[in-house]
Amino acid sequence: MRIWIALAAVSLAAPAQSVTDRAAILKDYADLLAIPNVATSTPDIRKNADHILGMMTARGLKPRLLEGDSADVPPAIYGEWLLPGARRTLVLYAHYDGQPVTPEDWKSTQPFEPKLYSDRLDSGGKPIAFPASGQAINDDWRIYARGASDDKLGVMAILEAVDALKTAGKRPAYNLKIFFEGEEEQGSPHLAALLAKHRETLKSDGWVIFDGPSHPSGAPQVSLGVRGDVNVDITVYGPVRPLHSGHYGNWVPNPAMELAQLLGSMKDSSGRVTVAGWYDDVVPLTDAERAAIRAVPPADAQLRQELGLGWTEGNGASLLDAIQQPSLNINGFRAADVGDKARNVIPTTAAATLDLRLVKGNDWKRQVEKLIRHIQARGFTVLDRAPTMDERRRFAKIAMVAVGTGYNAERTPLDDPLAISVATAVKPFGAVVLPSTGGSLPLFVFRETLGAPTVTLSLANYDNNQHAEDENLRLGNLWRAIDVATAIMEMR
Repeated sequence: MRIWIALAAVSLAAPAQSVTDRAAILKDYADLLAIPNVATSTPDIRKNADHILGMMTARGLKPRLLEGDSADVPPAIYGEWLLPGARRTLVLYAHYDGQPVTPEDWKSTQPFEPKLYSDRLDSGGKPIAFPASGQAINDDWRIYARGASDDKLGVMAILEAVDALKTAGKRPAYNLKIFFEGEEEQGSPHLAALLAKHRETLKSDGWVIFDGPSHPSGAPQVSLGVRGDVNVDITVYGPVRPLHSGHYGNWVPNPAMELAQLLGSMKDSSGRVTVAGWYDDVVPLTDAERAAIRAVPPADAQLRQELGLGWTEGNGASLLDAIQQPSLNINGFRAADVGDKARNVIPTTAAATLDLRLVKGNDWKRQVEKLIRHIQARGFTVLDRAPTMDERRRFAKIAMVAVGTGYNAERTPLDDPLAISVATAVKPFGAVVLPSTGGSLPLFVFRETLGAPTVTLSLANYDNNQHAEDENLRLGNLWRAIDVATAIMEMR
């Protein structure tokens, strides 16, 4: 079996899992995915926590909830496998919360009704029944559900790796601690306080993070850094009531047009952000980090073909180079309606949510200040609340700016002992090593609060529709994630 071969290559062999085992794993995974996990729903997050507690108890991990200072703070789930005389302690991390869902956009299934398909939907995949014990399972089958790839895969891989070790009569190579976060998709606003409160419990020599997609070649990714992140909501104001566009057009300013023009001023035709100072404080990559990027197989041509892209931003920069820079993305734009719901109307407001990704050297608060100065330079009075009637009459252009909770980027050096250990452990799986990935995780908080280095393992299929409708996981990536987690638990 593939699991035996992969681990035997580095003398980390565990018994091959049988087809029966895999069917049981898949059923357990479907049960976990069936529990709604939208990060903003406190009752559902608690249900997930209780379910995962049961999974960890069954594996002898002595789990407990690490609570915050109030009942509305999503709990972290903690477990441990401690060994007398162990020389080091590592924490394995995944998060069990998920992004919001728009059920009507899902073609595969309802977001929390896991369904198995023979392949990707857009590759002709057909719905199939979940396998029974003893039935053969194809690696290319896909399970569709919210959280299937981001990030209940990490939870499942870690727990099944514990099973693999125990079945083989083995134990980890170090004191193993497990930490499952419940608010990563909200920006982890309470994580720093939670880590500080449980500092002694979480004391370690480093964290290994399970989250994110594999390289487009299919290879697992070892990322030594992540970008920081902060979301900004912008609302532009027009008349106090909606107006007929024929009677008032060309005279009453349309907030949708004003917001579109404002957003258009933030990037040039090549995709470079035009906000003053946006790139000024970026810490350059080292020569070794640039060499690591060059060593990764190029995937740009493949992705352009798959995604139907006639051009890409960055004046010819590769994807891997582009994600080493701070970005500004429009998550969404809303003003009145379109299509068969469109009306001849000048709306009262127009709103957009921006996603600011940060790299080493950026400070998220400072980056937001640059953005606000840009908005002001375009003639807008910026408020942190809705305007009064008097303010509407006094100011020509008004923008309300609401800033979410953000965190900075983090990057572990290539020569850090944890980085070397992880890269060595996953080398037999054909992994690629990157100085930083394009996604975001609150790893800066671990360094700032606990002084701990972090390394991220990204194992889901790269075409998983993460954060969108029809999120999915290729089953071969599930089995490999379990293999990788097992290898990580045995790494020296």
